[in-house]
This record gives sequence, C-alpha cells and structure tokens, in this order.
Amino acid sequence: MQTLAILVRVVFETFNWLIIARILLSWFPHDPNHPVMRFIYEITEPVLAPFRRIMPRTSMPIDFSPVIAILVVQLVERLLISFILRLG
Repeated sequence: MQTLAILVRVVFETFNWLIIARILLSWFPHDPNHPVMRFIYEITEPVLAPFRRIMPRTSMPIDFSPVIAILVVQLVERLLISFILRLG
C-alpha cells in the first residue's frame, strides 16, 4: 500500500505543477496550439472550469480559480492517501 500512496502523491504533485505552469503561462504571450500548451490546458481545464463557474466575477483581471483548485486537489490528495494507508 505504501507504493500506491507514493504513486498517488506523485500524480497529484504533477497535477499541481501543471496548474502552476498554467498560471505562469497566462502571464506571457504563448501559442495555445503548441502541443505542450494544449496538453497543459487539456489536463487542467476539467478541474479549473467548475471553480471558474463557482467563483464570482470581479472587476480585477485576476483569476483565483487555480488557487482554489490547488487547495481542493491537495485536500483530496491527503484524504486519498490517508484512506490508502489505513487500508494497508
């Protein structure tokens, strides 16, 4: 079970870094059709889209949905790992 917990940790950590990469990429002009950019957007959008719908629109051009998504993803990761470790 320890190996499964480590695998889950790596997957979630990678996903968090992809969200952070998406945040950083939004600050610079980039080609959204580039294969790497498309991969990042396709992987992170299913998680970010629900948070964008929930978050109220503000007059500031800052999108806080990735921050909320990272917090929720980390919570799910911790719950899942603790569940896996309790099984073993």
